[in-house]
Amino acid sequence: MTFDARNPRARILGTGRSLPLAVPTGEAQAGAPPADGAAGDPGASDERRRVAPGERTSDLAARAAKAALEAAGVGPRDLEMIILATSSGDAPMPATAVYVQQKLGAEHIPSFDLSASLTGFLYGLSVANQFVTAGTMKHVLVIGADLLSRRVDPRDRASAQLFGDGAGAVVIGPATGDGRGILSVGLRADGKRADVLQVPGGGSAEPLTVERLADRRHYLRVKQPELRQAAEEHLGAHALSTVAAAGLAPADVDWVIPHHADPHLVALLAERLGCSPERVLGAVDGASAAGTCAGSVAMALDEALRDGRILPGNHVLLCALGGGLTWGSAVLRV
Repeated sequence: MTFDARNPRARILGTGRSLPLAVPTGEAQAGAPPADGAAGDPGASDERRRVAPGERTSDLAARAAKAALEAAGVGPRDLEMIILATSSGDAPMPATAVYVQQKLGAEHIPSFDLSASLTGFLYGLSVANQFVTAGTMKHVLVIGADLLSRRVDPRDRASAQLFGDGAGAVVIGPATGDGRGILSVGLRADGKRADVLQVPGGGSAEPLTVERLADRRHYLRVKQPELRQAAEEHLGAHALSTVAAAGLAPADVDWVIPHHADPHLVALLAERLGCSPERVLGAVDGASAAGTCAGSVAMALDEALRDGRILPGNHVLLCALGGGLTWGSAVLRV
């Protein structure tokens, strides 16, 4: 099958997002309103919100999914697949996606988790795009959701300030022939640098023991200089190649949505793409999405669509880099 970026076959039908119900640490939790794309403005909330006791990744994912379904005009029983990108699921087994399926009331459709760290949403977007473009499925739900506050070592203040909790979702469906849709998606990974961002304990390599718990091996470990270097090395160059694959020039891109809010990276990315930093969302204007791992890009996209910054016909570049190392980018005409 030949893919023509000028005539995409799949597009985003609706988006949604969700932040934790809990208020920031130190503030009273009583009466805190839901913070999701269907009600309220997550952009006005503290991006470092933490989940309430008992709140799960599947809870945030389901709320974001419901908002996306509503925006798309699609019901849970219209879905044919659920893809959940997460590095902090409800449990090691089963996949957290099946709990989302349960909470949505969807049919007996394939539902699975995908682990690619901060790049997870783009990996999921690519999978959904393939199914819809091939005509195999009509409606696929893609969610990026993480509760990294439960993965971050509370003693590691630098990492604790970088990562938070949240979820973003999109419904992928057939394009209508008006040129709007997913124009290109590119993905990469470098397993030689797998230790740059990882949770070493808790898997088959290091089953949790009293000793490993004491050594805090179950918490997220980040080599921040190496992670930043990798982002500087790969994000801009890969984004340019994805823009070219979409048949566009950098000047054709209206908005850029990266995975986090690092001002240095934003400036560098804007310079590589030849656009102003104000056109880079999820960085300054979309700060509420920063640090939510797999949810970051989808949350910033939903925020900017709902507040009217991204308009129909705009070209939007999504890009992310995270553990694996993994990185990727996608170009949409919304």
